[in-house]
Order: sequence, then C-alpha cells, then structure tokens
Amino acid sequence: MGKQKRSENTYQKINTIFMRDAKNVIMPYEPFVEPEFEYLRGLKWRGECKIDGTNMRIEVTKEIVPSENSVVPVVAGVKFNVRIAGKTDNAQIPPKLKKFMEENYPDEKVFTALGLKEFIPINEWAEHKWVDSDGVTPNYDTIPNIYTIYGEGYGAGIQKAGGNYIKDGVGFIVFDVKVNDIYLKTDARDEIATKLGAPIVPFIGYFTLDEAIDFVRKGFKTGLWDNKDFIEEGLVLRTDLGLRNRMGKRLIVKVKYEDFKKYRNVYGTDGPVDQPKNENYIK
Repeated sequence: MGKQKRSENTYQKINTIFMRDAKNVIMPYEPFVEPEFEYLRGLKWRGECKIDGTNMRIEVTKEIVPSENSVVPVVAGVKFNVRIAGKTDNAQIPPKLKKFMEENYPDEKVFTALGLKEFIPINEWAEHKWVDSDGVTPNYDTIPNIYTIYGEGYGAGIQKAGGNYIKDGVGFIVFDVKVNDIYLKTDARDEIATKLGAPIVPFIGYFTLDEAIDFVRKGFKTGLWDNKDFIEEGLVLRTDLGLRNRMGKRLIVKVKYEDFKKYRNVYGTDGPVDQPKNENYIK
C-alpha cells in the first residue's frame, strides 16, 4: 500500500490527553498533552463513545453550472456531487463497508439530509440564502464549497473490536458534520444524521477531564451493541461551543481504556511511577 494521501478535508487528528514515555506508555501523572487542556481542566466537556472502526466521510461539493442557452456567460444554477471516502483520499475502504455505504446512503438521501438537491436553479437560491445582503441578488460565493458528514465505519471484520458492535454485519455511525471549515453544533449534527437515517455516536455524559480519566480507567459498558458486555474503547471529549485554541484548531481529545491497561501491564500499578521520558514524542 502506498503512502496515505491526506486532504485538507481529512478529519482532524484527535490527540490522546496524555504525553507518552519512551516505552510508548501514557504518562497519566504528567501535564496534559496540550496546555489548553490544562487550562480547561475543570470545564465540563461533552463525552461521547469512541468507536473502534475506520474513519469515513461523505463529501458533497458544489459545481456552478452555466446556462446552455445564453450567448453571454450566465449561471443556470448549482449542481452538487457526492463522494464517499475513507480517512485519506486513497484509503482502501473494505468492500463490504463500501457496498453498505452505497446501498444505505445514496445521493438522494444525502441531499435530503443536508437540505439540498442535486441541481438547484438560480431562481431558488434565495430560499437557501445564497444571495447578497439585499436578500435578492444571487451570489454563488455564499454557497458552501463543501459539506462533510464524518463517521466511523464499524462492525464485523473492521478493527479488533468490530464484531463486538455488530456481530454479522457493518455500519456507519456519525460523529461530526462540517460545512466548509466550520463544525456544526451537536443539535445540527444530530438533525442531519437523523434525516440521513444514520446512528449517532452515543452520548455518555458531561465530565471534567479528571472525571473522564477516572471513568475510562475503570472501564465502562453501555450495553448498546451485540456484545452487551463489551468494554467501550473510551471517550471522545469536546466542548459544546466548539472552542478552538489560538491557532484556530478545535479542542477535542480522547481518553482510551487500552492505554490504562497497557500502563498496568508495563508498570504493575495504576499509581505514579518513574517513567522514562520520550524526547522525540510528536503530538
């Protein structure tokens, strides 16, 4: 397999909350991986299940269509194109997952979920607010360039835990929706996923970062999957308002149960130990 080609629309990397030592083990008694997490340590973050699967995205891009019956260039409308992709542009999607996506989320369903149609003539743009400040004059620059529905492909044969979620099949579960470079708030995400007919990652609760760490360290079950005794992979935590750091990167972080298991296996305790520093750790 060649080098994975990331695109500008590849889902942002979610850091584990802890730094790692020279043995690639988390350092749970050291400062968090990002200073912003330390600053917001006491804030209540929204915690959702981390699904052990393969990252997927449904992209909808615009194409301005000129009129065929005009001597001078005139815009007839806008056409939208749907693409199903993996985490990277050349990621190989498992055949059964690709078939599931194509059968369950055809273009028409995607358009309906986003409030679009395959082709929207210019005389309907005002209904979508794709107009100048006068509320009348069409302006194609106001039309989003790209809509993206991000989710996890999961189930039997996908990653180590896949069969715990769906024993004999695969699925797609939504965790984010983005319009251009703006991630939508949770209620808007949920409305789109519901219209699409796709499940949404389970909401577990609100936690401070220390509460989330204690919760995941012990292991937790939701009983939502085929294996009712499955210990969830962990939590993904974000702020309801989509806070960003000073570089404009959205604040989102994960806490994984397996990281605590590895810590116990290597050091024989949950308590603090003297850990060798990893001077080359890259966040």
